[in-house]
Amino acid sequence: MARADRLFRLLTALRILPQPVTAARLAEETGVSERTLYRDIDALRAGGALIDGAAGVGYTLTEDPALPPQMFTRLEVEALVLGLAEVRLAGDPALAKAAEAAQAKIIATLPERVQRQAVHSVLQTYRFERRPPAPPHLAMIREAAWDERALDIRYRDKDGGVTDRRIWPLSVVFLDRELMCLAWCCLRQDFRRFKLGMMQAVAATEESFRPRRVALLREFLEGIKARGPR
Repeated sequence: MARADRLFRLLTALRILPQPVTAARLAEETGVSERTLYRDIDALRAGGALIDGAAGVGYTLTEDPALPPQMFTRLEVEALVLGLAEVRLAGDPALAKAAEAAQAKIIATLPERVQRQAVHSVLQTYRFERRPPAPPHLAMIREAAWDERALDIRYRDKDGGVTDRRIWPLSVVFLDRELMCLAWCCLRQDFRRFKLGMMQAVAATEESFRPRRVALLREFLEGIKARGPR
């Protein structure tokens, strides 16, 4: 395979694979040895791609100057418009405002022809049965997951029992009719799923679990996949 083609495949893999992605997975995806993979990572960095990470840790593409917005196809623009519309419907006010701002920024950088395609998108979304409004503590949970800070919650289970717990929030999942937090529960010393609507109180703490969020979330999701939905 020509080197240019190999670097293009590597850049594509970094864009689409869950990050951070290991060197072994990237080498498998591009069909090269890990030694060659490390050289290719250095070549992309030299070309302007901002790639965080190192051998043994995994890699994250944080800035990709090789993919300007004007390279979006019509179908990709439709997908962006549709996806951001879903965020405006499902998110809290801050997330909805961010989706609106993101769409405006993307459209502003597109060529005029593609701008018209975005403004007059064929695909639209509407929900006759709306989700309940996003709870006010969604923003706090989101910030705590980003910052890898523990939260203290008061939680009511399906049987009506109430417990006080400390959790490490890993991710928020938007389900059909509710929001769910995937977390490590310090009380049970295990992974747990908490419905945001069942949280009666949420408080920030100073306890940090950095840098464990990504590794814990990967382990949690692999366990869910192995067991199947419950």
